[in-house]
Amino acid sequence: MKNRALLALLFGFALALTASTLRAQPRTGTPVQETDDEYKVTTYRKFVDNREPYPAVAYQAAKDYMAKYGKEDDQYTRYLRTWISAYEEDERTRRLAAEKADREQQLLGSFTTKDFAKAYGLARQVLADDPDNVKVLIALGYGGVFASETRNETFNEAAAGYAQKAIRLIESGKSPDTWAPFKNREDVLASLYYASGFYSLKPKPESAIEIFYKVATIESDRKKSASTYFYLAAAYQNGPYKRLSEDYSKRFGNQPESPESKAALENINKVLDKVIDAYARAVALAGNDPQQQAVKNQWLSRLTDFYKFRHENSDAGLNELIAGILAKPLPQP
Repeated sequence: MKNRALLALLFGFALALTASTLRAQPRTGTPVQETDDEYKVTTYRKFVDNREPYPAVAYQAAKDYMAKYGKEDDQYTRYLRTWISAYEEDERTRRLAAEKADREQQLLGSFTTKDFAKAYGLARQVLADDPDNVKVLIALGYGGVFASETRNETFNEAAAGYAQKAIRLIESGKSPDTWAPFKNREDVLASLYYASGFYSLKPKPESAIEIFYKVATIESDRKKSASTYFYLAAAYQNGPYKRLSEDYSKRFGNQPESPESKAALENINKVLDKVIDAYARAVALAGNDPQQQAVKNQWLSRLTDFYKFRHENSDAGLNELIAGILAKPLPQP
């Protein structure tokens, strides 16, 4: 009789509890079962006692109970059947969330270890979990720049797509849980535009001009980075300067000067002036940074050649140009 009363009490207590995993309640109007079965009472009590603090223990108790009494159709079995189903559904949800988080961390961690193949190999699956995962898209979008530093441009095309999507999402108001390791939103956007320009430099240099100009308009460290203006100069060289020079040689090479050839040459010179301006900014921003002295000397050499070409083989005024270039507005493309 004691067991019958205890089981009834336990059942009433279980119904009164509100478990986070329980999505449906069994009917409570079924008459209370009476039993002298000690195993039934202790197993159900184990379920009740552990359902809130230790749901995994409660789950095993519920499974044990149903393994022996599952064929019975009463409020106990109906209740446990509902609870077990809800618990298992929540466990599946938790497991999938954990797997998703693990894949994301593996991808992000791969950039730290410079395992770029693994990072971009995981990209499809991680973004299938969440196509608008801004944190992951930022890493993938900028990661190609890191890969290229190891002379690996395999991922540039994919990284360009990720960078563009990340930019669209951020500019539409999306944000990650933190901007780290970047400083802030502007730093991220400038870096993503910088990466986009970098990826465009070889295949689409004229597009890269607009992108690096955009980088220079965003208030971030990239605006004061020497490499931004070196790449801008390279984009002008590989894009319009090369195109216009080749056209000039083809149309006017070894021919007397004409109004058409003078106009064509003037267009080339306009581009050269922008190349000179960009190189001068790169040299000025490199300053005395010991880590940039080698590239600074290369940039200065190219700048000198272009400057002398535009100034009758003289470098007079070049030092003054470099000294004052950062006070001047950047020429529009």
